[in-house]
Amino acid sequence: MPSKTRVSKTRHPKRSALRLVLPATSANLGPAFDAAALAMDFYIKIDAVPARRFSVTASGRDREICGKIEGHLILNTYREVLEASGRSVIPLALKIANDIPIGKGCGSSAAARLAGIALAVHFGRLRWTDAQIIGEASRREHHPDNASACWMGGLTVSRMSWSAKVQVASIRPKGKWPLLLAVPERSLSTEEARRALPAQYSRDDAVANVQNSMLLLAAFTQGRPDLLPAALEDRLHQPYRAALCSLLPSLLALTGRNGVLGAVLSGAGPSVLLFLEPGASLQKTRKRVASHLSKSGLAAELLPTSISLRGASSWLVKS
Repeated sequence: MPSKTRVSKTRHPKRSALRLVLPATSANLGPAFDAAALAMDFYIKIDAVPARRFSVTASGRDREICGKIEGHLILNTYREVLEASGRSVIPLALKIANDIPIGKGCGSSAAARLAGIALAVHFGRLRWTDAQIIGEASRREHHPDNASACWMGGLTVSRMSWSAKVQVASIRPKGKWPLLLAVPERSLSTEEARRALPAQYSRDDAVANVQNSMLLLAAFTQGRPDLLPAALEDRLHQPYRAALCSLLPSLLALTGRNGVLGAVLSGAGPSVLLFLEPGASLQKTRKRVASHLSKSGLAAELLPTSISLRGASSWLVKS
């Protein structure tokens, strides 16, 4: 623990325990680079109580990372927010049950940062609004998409200005949107994925992405899955990240067949999110996707999922 951290050793008014449930998220959604994201129905669940010293008990995915106190993203964020707000740092005992793959484009860092902020708001008695919580997480993430969807749920469209002010619009997609998430074994850092991007783009590429992003928004708001094969096309980040994300070129080839409407990188990758035909058999589609990957010499964990309409803000439970 950094020496500047001021850990409270005095008696405080009783602070209740807090339970957090934060959904995984998939950002970019093809052409909506750094602007849109959706929440998925698998989560990291955290129970926190005041304690004499910091401790973490973890279960589920990546429990070694989740349970390691040194460099813990949730606890570091919690401390930093309290220190910046001039509040004492109350040690916490955390129980973490995690279903979100870490470092694979599923919003794990945004969820962790939001958790740390929410813990600081609760145990530090900070009167922060949803906008302040999302804004703080977005500044730490350097983009607002994952944080917005994780906190608000559903589909979110967001922007962060040069002054780091964040604006968010939350959308409840119309109709059914079955999803299949393909998760490879290896991870990919957002920093490495960012380095693959060019410094400049052509006007044609920029215009194409604006058009496709607008069509994608119309597809969700009007319940038009038939628009997805065209609306998910991207020219700003996926062509440059494909070399780092071997699943993407293979799964893009399934667009329009075998029950698959389209495929996009989940966040910066390497996971790939597939949008499925609402009437298709999930079991048959999953088998076809697995067979297709196998023929390409590739393997991935295939997780059926859907859009979670509840974000972390609606799951807050105090006890």
